[in-house]
Amino acid sequence: MIKAINIHKTYGDLHVLKGVDLHIAQGEIVSIVGASGAGKTTLLQILGTLDRAEKRKDSKLLVNHVTVNQLSHNQLSKFRNERLGFIFQFHQLLPEFTAIENVCIPAFIKNTPKAEAEKRAKELLNFLGLSHRYDHKPKELSGGEQQRVAVARSLINSPKIIFADEPSGNLDSESAENLHKMFFKLRDEFGQTFVIVTHNTELADMADRKLTMVDGNIV
Repeated sequence: MIKAINIHKTYGDLHVLKGVDLHIAQGEIVSIVGASGAGKTTLLQILGTLDRAEKRKDSKLLVNHVTVNQLSHNQLSKFRNERLGFIFQFHQLLPEFTAIENVCIPAFIKNTPKAEAEKRAKELLNFLGLSHRYDHKPKELSGGEQQRVAVARSLINSPKIIFADEPSGNLDSESAENLHKMFFKLRDEFGQTFVIVTHNTELADMADRKLTMVDGNIV
């Protein structure tokens, strides 16, 4: 599902990723842990095509059988919208839109008809226990509810892979535990692959596999 070979990333004089090699299988839940500054988020952003690795002859990144480092900017945007989902520590919901409108945004970008997008959004919100929150705006939702809306948004286009960056970092312990259990339920229900950067040791240890980053590489 994901195969990264000799991934490097440098910002000025700072060599953040130093030749990362990585393979993640379909349907696997993988956690990435490590100290701040180890390169976890940079790696996640490159795997999720939000950033690009350095161009090197011996570097390669395949995501869902596509060599993404060879795609143009427009091809990459389309690929990201249709094949990948993202969950962030801060839910990044648009405050002026309702829960269902926020969930539908990636589907509208994909040019999914409104009726079809809203039907799928309702199915996801129902699955996540938010059938009573369709028309509520983010400020009217609890932190846990806002994050579940963000999870539904990440799933709207039925992506093959979900990338999550500190998804429970802004939640209380009960909401965090519920979110962690939800990832496994979603994997079992929809078959997605999850790549999760986290400082939460309980979530990291629940994963099928835990990868530790130290000084720009996986150890």
